[in-house]
Amino acid sequence: MLPGDTLADVKMPIAKRITAKSSKNTTVIGARIRERRKELGMGLQDLAGHTHLTASFLSLVERNRTNPSLDSLIRIAEALDVPFFYFTRGNNHNPVVRRAERTLITFPKENLTSELLVPNLRGRLEVFVSRGKPNTGNIARIPAHDSEEVIFMMKGSLRVRLHETDYDIGAGDSIYFHLSALREIHVQGKREAEWLTAITPPVL
Repeated sequence: MLPGDTLADVKMPIAKRITAKSSKNTTVIGARIRERRKELGMGLQDLAGHTHLTASFLSLVERNRTNPSLDSLIRIAEALDVPFFYFTRGNNHNPVVRRAERTLITFPKENLTSELLVPNLRGRLEVFVSRGKPNTGNIARIPAHDSEEVIFMMKGSLRVRLHETDYDIGAGDSIYFHLSALREIHVQGKREAEWLTAITPPVL
């Protein structure tokens, strides 16, 4: 990752990129970071110590004077003990999420996209729909803490490795597991796969 990489164009070894739906996204991110930091009673110097970022840089992020790289945002999320998606949406209490308003995260190297289907991550449930191209390698993302996950296949097929056992699931199939058991996920076959995922508590 280069120092100038931002949420709009970042490409990482496990490449993750937020595709902004509007210019309001960066404003939301700064406000949510400040809100969560104060909620935990942390000062900017405290957050800087946990993230290995400077307090002056964090202040600029909170005041929307600069866009954090994805790497920086992940470190901030971990320090504030919240999922990654926490910073990408405002305090939306509308129970309806319109298709055009979904928060989208893309993983270019793996040809993978995920769209958040719940209004926010204030609750204990994270639901998103993902689409992946075949032969893109391991797309599993192992979180720092354990959660429960269900995958429901909408089209195509996946191979899911739990511990040392592989499970092939196709359209209409579902699989339940603890994320601590997850080792690999691969898109199978020659067509794009699409699946729905529910996780509790949220990890992204």
